[in-house]
Amino acid sequence: MANVILSIKPKYADAIFSGKKKVEFRKKLFQKKINKIYVYSSSPVKKIIGYFTVSEIIKNTPENLWDCFSKSGCISEKDFFKYFENKSFGFSICIKETFEFSNNIDPYKFFKKFYPPQSYMYIRNFNGEM
Repeated sequence: MANVILSIKPKYADAIFSGKKKVEFRKKLFQKKINKIYVYSSSPVKKIIGYFTVSEIIKNTPENLWDCFSKSGCISEKDFFKYFENKSFGFSICIKETFEFSNNIDPYKFFKKFYPPQSYMYIRNFNGEM
C-alpha cells in the first residue's frame, strides 16, 4: 500500500481534524491502494498537519455525491459545483480515522525536493517524524 500527500485548503483541513468534515472530494483518484493520506494544509499554513485513513472511496456524478455527502463535506453547494464544473463524475474519499500532529511538519525540510501537489503526491516511509 502507498501513502499520499493531498494539498487541502486550511479551512477544509481544519474541518477534517475537528471531525466536522467526514469526506474529501476529488476530481482525480489515486492509481494505487492507499494506506494513509497526509494533509498538506496549503497557503498560508504550508505544513503537513496530520493524516487520515480511508473507509471507502465512492465514484459518482457530482449531483449524486452532493446528494449523499453535502452535510458531511463542509463545503457550500456553490463551491462544490464550481469545483466539479464540467466533470461527469468525481470521488468522495470517506474519512475513517484522523491523527493530527502535535507539531506541524515543514515538508521543505523533510523532503529534498518538495512541491505542493496539485492533486496528490505519492510518498513512502513517512511516519511524520523528523
